[in-house]
Amino acid sequence: MSIGIVAALPGELKPLVAGWRQVKAGVWSGTIGGQRCVAAADGMGQEAARRACENVFAAAGDAGPIGTLYSVGWAGALSCGAKPPDAWEVSEVIDARTGERFFAGPDDARAANGIRLVTIDHVAGVQEKRQLAERYQAVMVDMEAATVARLARERGVQFRCVKGISDGATDRLPDFSRFISARGQLRMPAFLAHVAMRPGYWRNLARLGSNSGKAAENLAARVREMVASGSRGRAASSQG
Repeated sequence: MSIGIVAALPGELKPLVAGWRQVKAGVWSGTIGGQRCVAAADGMGQEAARRACENVFAAAGDAGPIGTLYSVGWAGALSCGAKPPDAWEVSEVIDARTGERFFAGPDDARAANGIRLVTIDHVAGVQEKRQLAERYQAVMVDMEAATVARLARERGVQFRCVKGISDGATDRLPDFSRFISARGQLRMPAFLAHVAMRPGYWRNLARLGSNSGKAAENLAARVREMVASGSRGRAASSQG
């Protein structure tokens, strides 16, 4: 069985897929500890996450069907206890739109972890982050994990989730949502023109860029650890 890894942006996957073969734009194939993996990134939001999942399943092909689907990438902190650029394994994902809850990983991992993430359909600001933390008792927010979890459930494969913290709970940043295209891509020229006239954001944006790069590195290390651990566990089980 293969591992499927779904992200929103190529930058989230860059350290993880370094040296892997690029199957096509936004899709990579490689191995972690001898375990075959396919990774894809196709933009931010629900529809983009769905496309990336389909790309992963299609790229796996006859070489080995997907047995576990990972949602990875950057997330915003909802609590001061979650700080950039840490990378955390998530045990429960909540879809704020539908109220659905999805558990990640085996039962023993859920019990030992307890880290909750909420998925919304836009980029949350500081005030909304506070409200989400209170309402859902979650420590992170993203735009894709619930969709990946739902598709994993529909496909009958295991779901895992790992997120790297890109921005803190109190970081004041521009409203990214207004610059995200229908395909889930950041309209960079329009965004840069917007922030160029607002120097109050410059320092926080520089910190966001630095934290995002480090979070991607930490995320890659955590995913490699989890995949390798799972491979060792399967090998031991088969020999028992």
